[in-house]
Amino acid sequence: MSRDADRAADVSADGGHRRITNRLFYWIAGACGLATGVVGAAFHLAVDHLLRWPDWLVDRMGAGPLTIAAGAGVAALGITLAFFLTRYLAPETAGSGVPEVEGALEGVRGVRWRRVLPVKFVGGVLGLSSGLVGGREGPTIHIGASIGAALAEWLRLDKMDLHALLAAGAAAGLAAAFNAPLAAVLFVIEETRKQFRYTFRSYVAVIVASAASAFGMELVGGAAPQLRIDTDALPLVLLPTFMLLGAVLGVLGLAFNKTLVMALDWRAKAFARVPFLYPVLVGAAVGVLAFVLPMAVGGGETLIPDLPLANLPLQTLLLIAVVRFVGTMASYPVGVPAGIFSPMLTFGTTVGLIFGLLLEMALVHLPFAVPPLIGAAFAVAAMGGLFSSTIRAPLVGVVLVVELTGAFELILPLMVTCVTAHVVAQVLGGRPIYEVLLERSMRLAGEVPRAPSEATSSPVGIDEPSRPDTR
Repeated sequence: MSRDADRAADVSADGGHRRITNRLFYWIAGACGLATGVVGAAFHLAVDHLLRWPDWLVDRMGAGPLTIAAGAGVAALGITLAFFLTRYLAPETAGSGVPEVEGALEGVRGVRWRRVLPVKFVGGVLGLSSGLVGGREGPTIHIGASIGAALAEWLRLDKMDLHALLAAGAAAGLAAAFNAPLAAVLFVIEETRKQFRYTFRSYVAVIVASAASAFGMELVGGAAPQLRIDTDALPLVLLPTFMLLGAVLGVLGLAFNKTLVMALDWRAKAFARVPFLYPVLVGAAVGVLAFVLPMAVGGGETLIPDLPLANLPLQTLLLIAVVRFVGTMASYPVGVPAGIFSPMLTFGTTVGLIFGLLLEMALVHLPFAVPPLIGAAFAVAAMGGLFSSTIRAPLVGVVLVVELTGAFELILPLMVTCVTAHVVAQVLGGRPIYEVLLERSMRLAGEVPRAPSEATSSPVGIDEPSRPDTR
């Protein structure tokens, strides 16, 4: 292509949509990523600021039963407001938002960005700052894809460029959530491999948007959670133990997915007549736990780096694991904007520490010294392994955990754990959780899920008719 031709923008015959040059499109993808990083940072800062409400209550009311009761009311009010906002203004913003983005990439979902952007932001802030056990990455991924859809509509881009901007915005949203741009790129390539239309243009757009998002986060103040964990290199003789850990996590990942879907179905059936009662009850429970057992609430981002340093006994770790698991299964079905990445990583950290303690007990009589940070190493590996068995993206699991924790010396054990967990989950019949959630929402909406080969040949919509609340 000549330089003049490269600089020219073509107008297609498809409804007047524009097909622009690669150079200009990369600038647009960068703008999408930068905007997503700034909005994502604002989202983090708002949640972090409002999460201090238990301390504010204690400062004003003192510690005691009355303060705990007031806390139950505050959390119930915040989560219920988020529920009503989501249910009646933009039902598709409930939950993670990743299945909706994947559905948009397939062409079976529309991105109503005018509603998604404000509802996902405000509803996510209300729910997560109330202490709901949910992650911030789901809202920011959905927000990023919505920003991409908005740019595509404003600039009258064609369907292929819309598709690429949806993927680029989603990657930018994940980069904004964890300040992990490389994992964000791989997430689009590996997790949405059935939906993403891989071309040089779309691939570069995803990279540019992810990098720009990280830059935007730093401009606002770098509000991503700090999850650094100190670890030591391990002797190769311990490598088979990471295969065992991966097998355990493969089973746990399958149980995590099935329990989550069962919880969604139970909530939909048990509270069909009074749907607002469930967020009230969960909110009240979260408000009480915020004072009685603070580690049981929230996404768990602050717990991840602290748990390996706390030297907690086995019984305490088991309690945390059970409480965090139950909290995640109770929180996600509420139907407000919240993801599952952070709770899953926190649960995986706890499982890894439990595994490490049990292994130390078993290896106490071995002739070689067990490294002092073996528990932290298994905690890091378990984060990636549970992610791999649940999301079914082992490469993303490895890179994401390394970017988050800085544990580069554990890449080999991480790979062994993640691949083993992925294979075990596959052998047991597990499927990626976001794929299952998308198919479930389509069935409840009276639609027949289509194969990706069929779906990706269809146009990608922006503002399609709203669908009923199916979370």
